[in-house]
Amino acid sequence: MRSLSSCVALLSLLGAVALAQDAPKKITRAGALSAVANKVQPDYPPMARQLRIQGSVELEALVTEAGDVAKVEIVSGNALLTNAAAQAVKRWKFRPFTEDGKPIRVTAPITIDFRL
Repeated sequence: MRSLSSCVALLSLLGAVALAQDAPKKITRAGALSAVANKVQPDYPPMARQLRIQGSVELEALVTEAGDVAKVEIVSGNALLTNAAAQAVKRWKFRPFTEDGKPIRVTAPITIDFRL
């Protein structure tokens, strides 16, 4: 019985290590901005413009090994601005991030400011 428990514990540990290796590395805002190869500016949403809404939208982008944005999560911001910001960041292109000479996936915090 003890042998079975040890085996299950070892398999759980190996699974956790494998998942940790697959998890994207978090980078800083400055690190993300320095690697931007192509930045698309968001269109100011007409309703937000009409209501004179301004502000910042905080996002987190998942950047692939090739430098493409695979996914964008909205962290905070006015609901009238968040979709436009996320759609623009999905079209950004980054120079690939590397670790030990190999390209890696990263999560990058991004702020988009909307000012009239």
